[in-house]
Amino acid sequence: MLTRWSDAKGHDLLHRRSFIRLGATVLSLLVGRAAHGAEPAGAIEDVKGEGFAESGSARRVLQREAPVFIADRVGTGEASRLIIQLGRQTKVRLGSRARMTIDRYLVDAGGELTLESGPLLFDRPQGAPPAPVQIRSPFGLIAVRGTRFFAGPSNGVFGVFVERGRVAVTAAGRSVVLQAGQGTDIIRPGAPPSPVTNWGPARIGVALDSVL
Repeated sequence: MLTRWSDAKGHDLLHRRSFIRLGATVLSLLVGRAAHGAEPAGAIEDVKGEGFAESGSARRVLQREAPVFIADRVGTGEASRLIIQLGRQTKVRLGSRARMTIDRYLVDAGGELTLESGPLLFDRPQGAPPAPVQIRSPFGLIAVRGTRFFAGPSNGVFGVFVERGRVAVTAAGRSVVLQAGQGTDIIRPGAPPSPVTNWGPARIGVALDSVL
């Protein structure tokens, strides 16, 4: 009986702590919106090294549970990592010296992001409802629904690799569709995407290590 009581007490304590953390995140979003005057898009799940957000001429340091807003330009420092929770089921991971603008985002209904530089990993869990998202970059347009994919510097070019799901990559008037295990390269802004290929384990590992 003592063991059962202890287990139940521990479960209740864990539940209360989770509820408190959730409440703190929601409160920070509400307070942040009032102070910032912009529509909230999500919050920071984790940060390693330097993470920041710019809005107009204002710049703020990002820490865990800090809110991010529509029109924020989010960035990282050298050898830094940032995890952004957008809505309930979308995570965006940024690697070293990345810059990304949240142009538009509706909770779990999709949105638009601009990746200016650096590596990105977009992740929605398998089985999550589709949420159409467009990611623009100087190299092209990535159209995605529910999936997990990498985009950013790889082997000296801009690479896009799909780990799970499906994305369409469009640049210079040409489009390719990537399935799980496939990737494409864009050698420079204004160039078309290369033919679809299967990326090898070594290249995949290096790409994912740059954001994880």
